[in-house]
Amino acid sequence: MNKPLIMIGSGGHASVLMDLLDLNGERVIAYISPNKNTNNQMFEKVKYLSNDEDISQFNPDDVLLVNGIGSLPKHNNRKNVATFFTKLGFSFTSVISPSAIVSSSASLARGVQVMHGAIIQAGACIGEDSIINTGAIIEHDCDVGANNHIAPRATLCGGVQTLSNVHVGVHACVIQGLNIGDNVIVGAGATVSKNIEDKTIVYGHRALIIKKE
Repeated sequence: MNKPLIMIGSGGHASVLMDLLDLNGERVIAYISPNKNTNNQMFEKVKYLSNDEDISQFNPDDVLLVNGIGSLPKHNNRKNVATFFTKLGFSFTSVISPSAIVSSSASLARGVQVMHGAIIQAGACIGEDSIINTGAIIEHDCDVGANNHIAPRATLCGGVQTLSNVHVGVHACVIQGLNIGDNVIVGAGATVSKNIEDKTIVYGHRALIIKKE
């Protein structure tokens, strides 16, 4: 029997995950957030906890957590949440939509979230706490680092490697065999056709570099 789940967060991303978990037949027993969700009926069915410290009433061996904090460029909230609760001894579960296509030879690390209509092809590896969002495509033999967000309809062609904390925007495309460094932001609709160094922002049809820290 699967362990009961506790959702961290109550915003838009958490709402999508609540619906997805319901489709998967998973049981969410509580959510932790400074703000109570009154828009999604799924949240009405579970216990509301307003402080992170309220997690102490649960045994880390008896529950799993779901990271419901969305991922935005230059924001570390999602990563900080994962670090905070992991240090307390809790573990985050992965969430995979029943409409996603994930190859049996793909590898998904702890806490990965694969949303509706996403495709992860043969030999791909997805790092811890990364989001493969709605309709995103991860082609064969890609290596996606930890804390990545591959946004809706974005595509990583075959053999792409991304390091940690990478954001690939909506409808962006990274051409096959390229390397994307740490803390890179690929703007919405960009086409990346060359390797990108750490801490770089790129945008446009041919991904013009606009900033390197």
